[in-house]
Amino acid sequence: MAEADQPLGLTVHSLPSPTEAVGLSARRTRSGRLKMLLVVLVCAAPVIASYFTYYVVRPEGRRVFGELIDPQRPLPDLVAQDANGQPVRLTSLKGQWLLVSVAGGACDAACENTLYLQRQLRESLGKEKDRVDWVWLVNDETPVRAELRPALQAATVLRVDSAALAQWLAPATGHSLSAHLYIVDPMGNWMMRLPPALDRAGAAKAKRDIERLLRASSSWDNAGR
Repeated sequence: MAEADQPLGLTVHSLPSPTEAVGLSARRTRSGRLKMLLVVLVCAAPVIASYFTYYVVRPEGRRVFGELIDPQRPLPDLVAQDANGQPVRLTSLKGQWLLVSVAGGACDAACENTLYLQRQLRESLGKEKDRVDWVWLVNDETPVRAELRPALQAATVLRVDSAALAQWLAPATGHSLSAHLYIVDPMGNWMMRLPPALDRAGAAKAKRDIERLLRASSSWDNAGR
């Protein structure tokens, strides 16, 4: 005999109370907001990083000893001569930080002091010195004095046409080109001019500027070309 028909079994789920419903909705809202905030932070990270670098990491003008050059001036494609009279393009100096001086080959007492401070500044950087080249640009036809040559073994000495050089580097008003040291970044941009007539006290302040520049560029600049 067939079993009697049975009614369908229904499971009844109780609806949440109004209080529970409000709590659930609030939790969903908070979760959604957190997800949205994370998305916004990820998208905005590059902008936040750039603002942090500009306003926090970048030294303020009043804290910088040297004068920042704005806009920066790229290395011109000039042909210089090395100590053996061989042609060298200035653009071949790219790839290193450059600490540059300018003076005639006779090199008076002020020039000798500048060359000494250049060497000392580079040596004082310790293990970071290999990221910096010491460059003397000779802007006349006078031969470099023989007695200077032993002290210049670690330097890059190039003879450059003075008129062409003046289209790239420039002194502060009222000073000559040889009165300053110039800092050029690894991309070949002249970006800082140190104060004229640098002495040892000034060199210590200049060192701090150079160290800041080396730290700021450590993520993308390596020693050597």
